[in-house]
Amino acid sequence: MTSSSAHASPSPGAPGNNGPLRRLTARGRDEAHRASTPLELFFDLCFVVAIAQAGVQLVHSVAEAHTGEGILNYAMVFFAIWWAWMNFTWFASAYDNDDVLYRVVTLVQIAGVLVLAAGVSKAFDDHEFLAVWLGYLIMRLAMTAQWLRVARSSQGPERTTALRYAGGISLCQIGWLGLLILPEDGRPWLFLVMAILEMCVPAYAEKDHATSWHPRHIAERYGLFTIIVLGETIAAATVAVKTALDESDVLGELLPIATGGLLIIFSAWWIYFVVPIHGHLRSNRQSFLWGYGHYLIFASAAAIGAGLEVAVEQAVGKAHISTLSASAAVTLPTALYLLTVWALHSRHFKYGIAQQLVLPTTALLVIACTFLGDWAVLAAGIVSALAVATGTTLTARRAARERRTTAHSSATPAG
Repeated sequence: MTSSSAHASPSPGAPGNNGPLRRLTARGRDEAHRASTPLELFFDLCFVVAIAQAGVQLVHSVAEAHTGEGILNYAMVFFAIWWAWMNFTWFASAYDNDDVLYRVVTLVQIAGVLVLAAGVSKAFDDHEFLAVWLGYLIMRLAMTAQWLRVARSSQGPERTTALRYAGGISLCQIGWLGLLILPEDGRPWLFLVMAILEMCVPAYAEKDHATSWHPRHIAERYGLFTIIVLGETIAAATVAVKTALDESDVLGELLPIATGGLLIIFSAWWIYFVVPIHGHLRSNRQSFLWGYGHYLIFASAAAIGAGLEVAVEQAVGKAHISTLSASAAVTLPTALYLLTVWALHSRHFKYGIAQQLVLPTTALLVIACTFLGDWAVLAAGIVSALAVATGTTLTARRAARERRTTAHSSATPAG
């Protein structure tokens, strides 16, 4: 891919880089010490509000035995949240000059996130998407303005790429109007079509000129967002347990769920961060597949928290579902998370059939735990923790064998 280091702008905070009307030029892909900025971290934290709202509504839907409808609404709303985050993250990796105008436009995007979050409950309960669409409109107008600023500051293929992004985002936003005017039965199909079109925009925009996103920076941004989502999962589960304890003496029923939930979340963190993925992100083809696949990682990680809340509500008699359904609300997203992390991350760093099979086998065992009744969540947590222990042991043994082989080769006289 074409590197844009020749056109790299000064680092954020550099002298003379804070004027509101400076050129918005590409940063270098080989830039050293490229790290997330405070503005990016603030942006991520504001997205947690929307994720939390989606999780709360998913809990209510599943607890009231409207599982299919709840999952569909969750998938649609979470796509809107995730895709807006994606758009900003990849843009910022390539063009974050961190001047006054850039910051103001980003803060406008954050305002759009909050509007979207305010409309999540309406989308779930009444299938009313006006607030979600308005929030998205605010974010997309700001994103389009950023790309137009890039077009104004560049020329040639880079300018074409920026204009394609601006045009594609604008046209897709018009397409989302269908959520406001189509009958309810047609909205899921519109969502599917529009989601595909949205994901085609980057591939079309960058077919002649690739933006200069930074592999290490992108990997860090995704990792930080994963941590934030897992943190929200812990917070949601903690609130659920606290509420249950405040209202009744059910410690015996809640302890297995709380313990199993913590083991699942700790294992999810360990499994995601056990390998450095940035070296795998060498081209748009690899990085786009990796980036798009994170929809399942983020959505399943957040759904684990919702599932733990459902399990708690079922244990104390508040949810109108069976123990099997409550257990599945935890085990199924956990299994999806494990499989997706293996497909996107782990399999690229595993050697031998034993290492490759750890996570897929763990996912199957977690699903099997669904049928263990009141002990399902605890069993799934133990299985997840054992997967971490097994993977760590296999990796350590392989490293020890390689060291012995290297030492033997060094000690053997040449000839």
